[in-house]
Amino acid sequence: MKAVIVCVSVSHGNTLRVADAMARVLGASVVTPEEADPRELAAADLVGFGSGVFHGRLHPRLTAFARALPVIRSPRNPQARAFVFATSGLPEIPVMPFTRPPARLLDSKGFDVHGSAFTCRAFDTWAPFRIVGGLNRRRPDSDDLSAAHSFAERLREEPGRAV
Repeated sequence: MKAVIVCVSVSHGNTLRVADAMARVLGASVVTPEEADPRELAAADLVGFGSGVFHGRLHPRLTAFARALPVIRSPRNPQARAFVFATSGLPEIPVMPFTRPPARLLDSKGFDVHGSAFTCRAFDTWAPFRIVGGLNRRRPDSDDLSAAHSFAERLREEPGRAV
């Protein structure tokens, strides 16, 4: 299986640690949106898209990259699969979902957005949290990285089923 993970990790390296844990399982390369080649993504069996959460959304560089992608599914590539992952200081809440909009965007580009997204808590020093030294100082921790590993194993082992 050929896999690529497109990742934006800018504050503390949290999202990159999660992407690396998934990449080890999937045998994937981890690239930034600026390094990603749309032709390579079109040829991949599985593509991950992830970033930290900024003001309730995934990073604008990741979203802009996904928005600029051509429609990927074609008769030559009917099984283009993707997944979304995120790290955040606060949990995702139903009234402000940060994984659903990118999943819908990727679906509109022809990706089969596989199952539910992966999210975990991470060190966050956004303005009000900086005053108290940040939230989740030691995260993602070994349990979070193990969960990312398990998520990637399910993607690898059960390509036709939702996670």
